[in-house]
Amino acid sequence: MKFALFLGCNIPARVGQYESSARAVLKKLDVDLVDIAEFNCCGYPVRNIDNDAFVLASARNLALAAKQGLDMVCLCKCCFGSMKKAAFLLKEDPLLRDKVNGQLVKEGLTYEKEIGVRHFLSVLYHDVGLDNIKEKVQRPFTDLKIAAHYGCHALRPSKITQFDDPVNPTIFDKLVEATGAKSVDWSLRLDCCGAPLLGMNDKLSMDLTEKKLASGKQAGAAFLCTACPYCQMQFDSVQKMISKTRGTNHELPPVIYTQLLGLSMGIDQALLGLDMNQIRLDGLNGFLSNGKKN
Repeated sequence: MKFALFLGCNIPARVGQYESSARAVLKKLDVDLVDIAEFNCCGYPVRNIDNDAFVLASARNLALAAKQGLDMVCLCKCCFGSMKKAAFLLKEDPLLRDKVNGQLVKEGLTYEKEIGVRHFLSVLYHDVGLDNIKEKVQRPFTDLKIAAHYGCHALRPSKITQFDDPVNPTIFDKLVEATGAKSVDWSLRLDCCGAPLLGMNDKLSMDLTEKKLASGKQAGAAFLCTACPYCQMQFDSVQKMISKTRGTNHELPPVIYTQLLGLSMGIDQALLGLDMNQIRLDGLNGFLSNGKKN
């Protein structure tokens, strides 16, 4: 099983622990990753400003992966959603595809062969499988309640992303529970984390984040689990900002799913980058069992 790994911009610059933990987990699960140095931004930042520029940026990445004969796996849900949308538009609009290829040909590239664009969670669930994941779990969590945050870009628009049921998704919950943890049912689990508003309307951004934290904590969760760099940064750094500026106490430490799974698989904590999270995750170790249950 082999994929071209698309990291995007934010992970290498700001959430390096997502990359290191994902690589460690996928290695344990016998998933090979190919790094394509020529990958560029997915185009998301200009999506609402210049649609052609956005599609071209995504199409170039897709063409590079297609040249290697590989499907693409994304860790970032924004990147995943962007490239799924670009692939959809290129398939539906032959004139746009010709226009994009007119630019790609200057680099000896072309977008003709459709390739699969997958999010990391989808690869784990559909390709690796829950049974294989559970077999690799060495120290399952016990009595640990997790609030799984799905995020927006993987679920919607569902016709394009085809990730999970947008109204009642279950993939992330099942993956969380493969580690032995309990995924709680919380009222705001599908709401936006507030990250898109940060820098434009900080108050509203923090309001959304704070409401989600309160909802997860009210449902009994001890930690919140993410699988997107934007969401992780929002619940990590912005949560610290909320505590400092508002004095509220809804603390719900966010853990990236690859860190959660990696701990249960017995992967070295340095590889998982636990100390890179702004809100400490020391309490997670207390929920690990001594060994695999019969």
